[in-house]
Amino acid sequence: MSDSKIKTDNARIRSVTYLGLYTNIILAAMKIVVGALACSVALVADGIHSISDMATDVAVLLGIYYGSKKPDSKHPYGHGRIETFATTVIAVVLVAVGALMIQQASLRIAGASIDTGEMPVMGQAVLWVALASVLSKEFIYRITRKVAIKTDSSALYANAWHHRSDALSSIAVVVGFVAMKFGYHHGDNVAAIAVGLMIILVGVKVFGKCLEEFSEQAVDSRTIEQIEQIIAAETRIKSWHKLRTRSVGREIFFDLHILVDPALNVADAHGIAEALERSMHRQISRPINVTVHVEPDYPEMRKEP
Repeated sequence: MSDSKIKTDNARIRSVTYLGLYTNIILAAMKIVVGALACSVALVADGIHSISDMATDVAVLLGIYYGSKKPDSKHPYGHGRIETFATTVIAVVLVAVGALMIQQASLRIAGASIDTGEMPVMGQAVLWVALASVLSKEFIYRITRKVAIKTDSSALYANAWHHRSDALSSIAVVVGFVAMKFGYHHGDNVAAIAVGLMIILVGVKVFGKCLEEFSEQAVDSRTIEQIEQIIAAETRIKSWHKLRTRSVGREIFFDLHILVDPALNVADAHGIAEALERSMHRQISRPINVTVHVEPDYPEMRKEP
């Protein structure tokens, strides 16, 4: 992938992330203020969820900034792990925040006196703020997901789903509001528990993806299939094996062994490897780092891919 393509993708990621960040700032302020005035635990919890979305937005921006730096003597494989580390920290925070929400709502339910009769009445503003959140966050989710797919950014894709989780948590607030209107006074707290569970699920999912990357898991099957097709298209390669792949941030690192005609001189064999690398850079949309080991095509050198 060329430097100009990387810069263009980074600009797209920053643009859509800033849009999400500004939206989250506005929504978080509205939810927390209105929720506090209307005594809506669920809406305040939803506002905290929007703050967690802001943290994820910041993590994406930091990941793009530091992860896009050129390799240096101390980081010969680049800085992509910084984005993964930042995402891991946020995933842990999300789980903690979700657990705290569940604890607080559960304590309110357990401590409520069943014969008091009256519960704080939530104003219509709670419903309108929650509905505005559902519509705006679903819109942000769709455009963020679209950019994530175009740029092959796993961090941005995860952030898109974080936006959608905020929309879902706002739906929980609406459900709680309707439940209380029909006389179920614990509806607000139950909705807060639902919001907490959603946040925990998102955090666990994001944390799991980070663990996969830290454990040097291979890239997805679709990308591996594309790599194999590019190798097969190079007719001068007689056979190949030992294909190993891993992800570092948005970059793909992989190496493989190719077998070529033993009669070729070193320069010609090297030319085949160079042509293969150029094809990889041209056809794979993500930034890649390729190491090709050239071997003579003798029967004893052939192995299973």
